[in-house]
Amino acid sequence: MKKYISNFTKYRFLLGELVKKGITLKYRRSYLGILWTLVEPLLTMIVLTIVFGTLFGNEDRQFPVYILSGRLLYSFFSNSTKVAMKSIRTHSGMIKKVYVPKYMYPLSSILTDYIIFLISLIILVLVGIVLKVQPTFYLFQAVIPLVLMPIMAYGIGLILATLSVFFRDLEYIWSVALMLVMYTSAIFYKPARIIDAGYGWLLEINPLYSIVINFRNSIFGMPLDQRAFSLSLLYSFGFLAIGTLMFLKKQDEFILHV
Repeated sequence: MKKYISNFTKYRFLLGELVKKGITLKYRRSYLGILWTLVEPLLTMIVLTIVFGTLFGNEDRQFPVYILSGRLLYSFFSNSTKVAMKSIRTHSGMIKKVYVPKYMYPLSSILTDYIIFLISLIILVLVGIVLKVQPTFYLFQAVIPLVLMPIMAYGIGLILATLSVFFRDLEYIWSVALMLVMYTSAIFYKPARIIDAGYGWLLEINPLYSIVINFRNSIFGMPLDQRAFSLSLLYSFGFLAIGTLMFLKKQDEFILHV
């Protein structure tokens, strides 16, 4: 462990440069630039509110906040894991030329998207103010899902990055898996519908749902769902442990396949 900490400290400045590069490249040819981080979730929220709110007869005034909170978390999870999955192949040229701890590449991908995600939370705050969502003491609980979210994404990202080096088709399989994650995360519907129908287990086996529900509880002034909290801890650190072991075991073989 001391060896890994020393190695990370030695290359921490490179990690910062990789994150800066990732943010710069993401908005390099965009006219709106970083502003698109706020505009895109707002437009998505409006569309989803019209479809799943107005057309389905949902009269909850704060339903847009409900949708936006779930959509932002899913967007981060989806984008960060997809970029982390490709990170080793994307940096294959650097891997072949110089030594850099290979876990820096998926880590920088996750951190890049996490910074963008944190910026996008500004629009959630603004929409919450407009729709008069009253902040309570429970809002401080939001730190818990916001910390667990990148840990989970990094763990899954390490698993995907390792497997995708050897199985290129994983990229297409993961895109389908993300659709299942989205539809079982209760982003644009109330989870009670699924639970009452006897399919609540679909929500519990979805690692993202346990994060989403407690993030929303914090926003709407409710205590943490203890079962969801336990599951989110299990998923986050479980994926991190599995991903780290897989990555460290196979990283020396990457150069033969990238």
